Amino acid sequence: MANLEYRYGPMNSGKSMSLLQMAYNYEENNKKVLLVKSVIDTKGGDYLVSRIGPKRKIQIKLDKNESLLSDKYVGMLTNVDAILVDEAQFLTTSQVEDLWIIAKTKNISVICFGLKTNFKSEFFEGSKRLFELADKFKELETICSCGVKARFNARKVNGKFILDGDEFVIDGDNKSVKYVPLCSKCYLNKVFLPNKKM
Repeated sequence: MANLEYRYGPMNSGKSMSLLQMAYNYEENNKKVLLVKSVIDTKGGDYLVSRIGPKRKIQIKLDKNESLLSDKYVGMLTNVDAILVDEAQFLTTSQVEDLWIIAKTKNISVICFGLKTNFKSEFFEGSKRLFELADKFKELETICSCGVKARFNARKVNGKFILDGDEFVIDGDNKSVKYVPLCSKCYLNKVFLPNKKM
């Protein structure tokens, strides 16, 4: 029986690059992979893009109401050895459950890559369900500007850290928005305390 796995980390921890490397490794060994992402992730359009350059065409862009088990997609699962999902935090609860069902009933390895929490330090819907269902987890790491391991994703708008606003704002689409990986102490002092409503 195959596993559902979640590889997570803050911004700039190499999630997309790791996914691209994994796809390459599968294909070098004559294995078939299916690349999936949510339509919420508009960065790269129909491509999975890494911040450091490489890109690759996505086979499935899931709308929030779509299921990988629907007639539209189920045929694409034939002879697939692995499903690799980028930006998995954007998936719905139901879509994560579909991936779990696929891993367990179709014996297809499912490896999801994404963030653990949003800029408010709260679970995304998809990441929450992945932490509830996944068989394996791997944390991908990066560092804060202070040199300590980063755990949080902070949102800067026009150079100022904020704690309010829409959950989904893609940094490549909006030039005034930037995401920064921070350690706990820097997130507390630069983001949480200055923006906390007392």
